[in-house]
Amino acid sequence: MKLLTHNMLACHIKGITNNYPLLIEATKIETRDADFNPDFLRHIFPRIQWPAFLQGAETLGCRGSLPDDPVPEGSLEDETFLKQFHHALLEVVLEEGFLICPETQRRFPVCKGIPNLLLNEDEC
Repeated sequence: MKLLTHNMLACHIKGITNNYPLLIEATKIETRDADFNPDFLRHIFPRIQWPAFLQGAETLGCRGSLPDDPVPEGSLEDETFLKQFHHALLEVVLEEGFLICPETQRRFPVCKGIPNLLLNEDEC
């Protein structure tokens, strides 16, 4: 599972209010090469919830020197930043582990890079 956007890292159990971001517990992380495409990175960047992205990158050990605050004007032209962003977003994969609801502590398994976010009947 790659680090993506808000909807992917939110818990959808009925009635909870603190559902984002899901916490990550990794038991197996893999790094895979992905083509570097600066235009794609610039396009996707505005859709990223930066604090949640950093939290996930930190947990997966790929934060590097990504800044705490959203990137200032001009940084999306900085190749060093784009390569770090690219690595954390597209090359580091949660292969095995869990995504955990921050409110209920419900654990959703991740197996072979695929999260199982199906809810039990009483959670819908």
